[in-house]
Amino acid sequence: MAEYLVGLVGRGIGPSLSPSLHEREATALGLRYRYRLLDLDVLGVPARGVGGLLVRALAEGYRGLNITHPCKQLVVEHLDSLSADAEAVGAVNTVVFDGGRAVGHNTDVTGFARAVRTGLAGAAQRRVVLLGAGGAGAAAGYALLAAGTSDLEVVDVDHGRAGALAGRLRRRFGERAARAVEAGAELGERLNGADGLVHATPTGMAGTPGTALRPELLRPPLWVADLVYRPLRTELLRAARARGCRTLDGGRMAVHQAADAFELFTGTPPDRCRMLRHFAEEASRAR
Repeated sequence: MAEYLVGLVGRGIGPSLSPSLHEREATALGLRYRYRLLDLDVLGVPARGVGGLLVRALAEGYRGLNITHPCKQLVVEHLDSLSADAEAVGAVNTVVFDGGRAVGHNTDVTGFARAVRTGLAGAAQRRVVLLGAGGAGAAAGYALLAAGTSDLEVVDVDHGRAGALAGRLRRRFGERAARAVEAGAELGERLNGADGLVHATPTGMAGTPGTALRPELLRPPLWVADLVYRPLRTELLRAARARGCRTLDGGRMAVHQAADAFELFTGTPPDRCRMLRHFAEEASRAR
């Protein structure tokens, strides 16, 4: 029986639910599967050292790696080829080793797309405000435009990064598809008339509490999607629900991107409903 050795590269990933999520599904499917954490802080490796970790993982027989903050964009230059989604977004969260070659994929794109389809079914998506232009935000923006969003406003504290992402998205989806907005601009104006808000910054994570915008700016019929999943019920989502907004937590994207990566690593389709149940159990225990 084949044995799959995979891992996660990132900073401060000790609390990650990925190992248990992947390994529980592998056990249910009768697969031999080990998932390791390659934490930059623990290893004493800078983010730009991700290329060396790829070489090491390939030599040690890894089938592939998940990639998270802050390496999703830095890893691209170290890969032999990219999937269409990863190339368009300019970020990679899954690397598969195939015949000595490192191939980059972006299951954040497919994971977010499925999360929206299942968690916000029927919600209007014509005009959306995206807070955060990093790897996860880029994936969400690409997924939204591919699904029919025609007006995406990208807001980031690094306006250059927001502009770069908006430019990539315009090249793929047309000149009117996306535009960068100064982070200092009044968000109330941005949200006025928007169908949805996607939050893709670290604000709200366990180590970075708070919200990235004033809660009073949230109002129905605006829907709010938060890509943060630790904690699952962020301050932003609690505020949105209290004001009557439809919400989508980061758990669905986390599970669906993991399911897509699992299939890339093993060639075996996972049971997504079972993975969602496992995630809920693990997230509840991790509170």
